[in-house]
This record gives sequence, C-alpha cells and structure tokens, in this order.
Amino acid sequence: MPEALGYVAATLTTASFLPQVVKVWKTHSVQDISLWMYSLLTFGVALWFLYGWAIGSVPVMAANGTTLLLAASILVAKVRYHR
Repeated sequence: MPEALGYVAATLTTASFLPQVVKVWKTHSVQDISLWMYSLLTFGVALWFLYGWAIGSVPVMAANGTTLLLAASILVAKVRYHR
C-alpha cells in the first residue's frame, strides 16, 4: 500500500508541472516566473532524485527525475526567453 501511495503522489505532483511547461513553451512568456524559485526548485528536485537513488526508491526517483526534466525545461525557457 505505501508503494502505491507513493506512485499516486508522484504522478499527481509531477503532472502539476505540465500545464506550466506547455504554456511557457507555447507562449515564450516567462515574465512572471521567478528565476530564483525555479533555480532552487530544480536543484532541490535533483537532490530528491539523488536521495531516491541512494535509498533505492523507484517512486521517489521516477517522480523527481521527471519533475527535474520539467522544472529544468521551465528554467531553460526563463533564461532563453527573458527580455
């Protein structure tokens, strides 16, 4: 049961990034996105991924690996499209 709960939580929190990623890449609008917030978030999620790897937790690694890609793509867009 705890493993299934982890997968559900991982799916929901990771999926929450998708609307922002799609909007940013479609509109190239990053004016209201904080560079510091996404920098800290991306670094923190990378550390969570490493933690998941260290303890051998597939849900933690899957969620944070995917979230890392999504958050990093927003961070890249922020740097690339910043005016």
